[in-house]
Amino acid sequence: MEKTKSMNLSVALFLGLIILGFFIFKGLRTFSDKDRVVTVKGLAEMNMTATSSTINLDFDFSGDDLQSLIKQIENKKSAILSYLKKEGYKESDVKIKNIDVYDRQSYYDYEWYDGKRTQVKVDRYRVSQSLVISANEVETTEDKAAKIKLDLISNNLTSSTYTNYVFPELNAIKPQLIAESTKNARIAGEQFANDSKAKLGKIKTASQGQITIVGRYYSYDEETGSQTSNEPYIQKARVVSTIVFFLE
Repeated sequence: MEKTKSMNLSVALFLGLIILGFFIFKGLRTFSDKDRVVTVKGLAEMNMTATSSTINLDFDFSGDDLQSLIKQIENKKSAILSYLKKEGYKESDVKIKNIDVYDRQSYYDYEWYDGKRTQVKVDRYRVSQSLVISANEVETTEDKAAKIKLDLISNNLTSSTYTNYVFPELNAIKPQLIAESTKNARIAGEQFANDSKAKLGKIKTASQGQITIVGRYYSYDEETGSQTSNEPYIQKARVVSTIVFFLE
């Protein structure tokens, strides 16, 4: 009887040591795996098309007689509106902004000539006006703006002409961008793990880069050394996520 108890005790002790050894081994392996990580980056890009656009016309006059300047502004505004009406633009398509008057409060200013501070005569007032034309067909906005600019110059109605575009809010596409960048990072991590004869594990840490907006296509002007967007109504949203995966 005592021999049987002794044998059972030995077997239980032996099994206990095996189980203990197994958990120690697993614990050491887990601890070791924590140091086996891979850091990868995931790029995601998405094109955004403008939902609407505007053509902006700015013009101004300067002088010392405020009433005369306001009359000049009104005359030019009326002439431009008449031109736009002939071109088929409706009154509802054109927003007329308030006249802006800048008063220098002095007829004189000072500038430096040959190291000397010299008093010079300047116009006291500058009066400006802006017209904003709605152009919902975003693909043709640049062509329309170019035509308006040339026509106004030909009619002695020169104005500063530029375009603006309205794009979808970034919050609307942010989840999709992040999901895509995470997916691409995992693909890169799996490739690295396969090359290392390992298995990609869970995410240890992750950081999302700043979402940037860039023009889709650009042309380079060799004379000015500047880049111009060929399709300003299309912008590209880009984000790069950095993710650290465990390797098993």
